[in-house]
Amino acid sequence: MLAYTFYENDGRVMRYAEALARTGAQVDAIVLQREGKPCQETIDGVRVLRIQKREKNERGKLSYLWRLIQFFFRSMAVLTREHLRHPYDLVHVHSVPDFEVFAALVPKLGGAKIVLDIHDIVPEFYAAKFGVTRNSVAFRALTCLERWSTGFADHVIAANDIWLEKIVNRSSHREKCSAFINYPDTAVFHAGLRNRAPDGKFIISYPGTLNWHQGLDIAVKAFLLAHQQAPGMELHIHGEGSAKPMLTTLVRELALQDKVFLHDPLPLREIATVMANADLGVVPKRNDEFGGEAFSTKILEFMAVGVPVVVARTRIDDYYFNESLLRFFEPNDEQDLAQKMLAAYQGREQSQELTASALEHVKLNNWGVRQHAYLGIVQGLVHGHA
Repeated sequence: MLAYTFYENDGRVMRYAEALARTGAQVDAIVLQREGKPCQETIDGVRVLRIQKREKNERGKLSYLWRLIQFFFRSMAVLTREHLRHPYDLVHVHSVPDFEVFAALVPKLGGAKIVLDIHDIVPEFYAAKFGVTRNSVAFRALTCLERWSTGFADHVIAANDIWLEKIVNRSSHREKCSAFINYPDTAVFHAGLRNRAPDGKFIISYPGTLNWHQGLDIAVKAFLLAHQQAPGMELHIHGEGSAKPMLTTLVRELALQDKVFLHDPLPLREIATVMANADLGVVPKRNDEFGGEAFSTKILEFMAVGVPVVVARTRIDDYYFNESLLRFFEPNDEQDLAQKMLAAYQGREQSQELTASALEHVKLNNWGVRQHAYLGIVQGLVHGHA
């Protein structure tokens, strides 16, 4: 596993790695290092090699790119060293960035199979993060790089079906591509985690990255409107990212410091307990070209722990979900979101019905059910019948 991410916080990478380890494979994860974490440790059978520190505070294109380039060369060196010691059969590279797949050049030349897993579709991600257009040189260059990267890989995984179609249409061949949304691991996310005693509060929760397209400023403004009619409401945001300073300022300007709380991110198994002890999950994404097509695993995770969720009606969420499973609000509409927060606060019986339907949905859409398809791809690649 090769990923520009913090292993202990990235459920997608952890699930792939642990699933392979359970089959008896020897699995390494070459990842970022968070402050206070060792450079190397073994977690649930996976050897985790942390090779570069990172703060999610990039404000410009150059600082963001420089950190990616540093990781590329460091990961290439570590991957090559480890491959020469004990040759890899397969290298699963997680994008962003797409070009990270070329760090596996030496293993590929040595016969290893390469999987490129596109978590975030890079041209659209870059355009949303830095405000460039589809006609810009940067966007066209990233599309070209996507085509080269998918061509280098033996198999390509897209993070949802909408992105699968986009990648097939412009960069790859359908027969070497699959779509895997970020399914929850029900061994980690389950309704048995809830243990909160009645305290008169109504906790709204958001766990995840704090970027502009996630729309947390919309959630804070909606909360301002809603909590005036529901004084027991609190909004708890767990995460980090470039939007955090803006959110901190917004909370202060709206005088919500005693109602809206910004917490540091937590490891996956700890955040699962936090989510299970909320009363409502919120996923307030903007419906732009990237955010509108980026699948949020937080939705299924809230469903798995038995917590109702309110979600922006983006293209991707309208594709996978319906109003028998969750409450939709119109994207970018803080007043509509406030109304849906109040509906959840006042309509506990409807929330229970949504939760029951959502739990049934998760029974068919979780990592335990879907991991066999991924393991089949790996077996096919390694044994030559993919």
